[in-house]
Amino acid sequence: MGKQKKARKYAVMKRMISLRDERLKEKDRAKAKVKKKEDPSAIKEREVPQHPSCLFFQYNTQLGPPYHILVDTNFINFSIKAKLDLVQSMMDCLYAKCIPCITDCVMGEIEKLGQKYRVALRIAKDPRFERLPCMHKGTYADDCLVQRVTQHKCYIVATVDKELKRRIRKIPGVPIMYISRHRYNIERMPDDYGAPRF
Repeated sequence: MGKQKKARKYAVMKRMISLRDERLKEKDRAKAKVKKKEDPSAIKEREVPQHPSCLFFQYNTQLGPPYHILVDTNFINFSIKAKLDLVQSMMDCLYAKCIPCITDCVMGEIEKLGQKYRVALRIAKDPRFERLPCMHKGTYADDCLVQRVTQHKCYIVATVDKELKRRIRKIPGVPIMYISRHRYNIERMPDDYGAPRF
């Protein structure tokens, strides 16, 4: 009978002494945390985010024609693939005047895509598009759009990106425009909220 091989154990760490161990010198030992006793009579302060005044429950009162639509990079690209005129299709979807808005971040993203997406860049530079300047650092368009929509709830976001749609759905009162079956559709428009009509 030969000697049985012992299987090596992977990702096994050496056992270490706790920093509160008595075998350590006093200066190397970690100090025990002293809990402060809370005064039961003291007033507890809690910071609650300001609720936007434009919302009537989930109904956004700031949305109305002419609609301002924040356009994402992939929305322009998918519109070109589906052979849809951006402004005309938006008007067909909403039955009202639409002003497509494009941020500096989205414009920078389209420019970075290079020569292959020159048609998208030409569409983005259309004079009918309103250009929105960005004050933050970096050119990540998704964060820029989410931040802008959180601050100002007067926009509809046009995107095909699933991740961005998931993030925007968490913000109350912001509709999403997307492309399906070669036409524009809208999700969560003011009529969908079931708010009272005066």
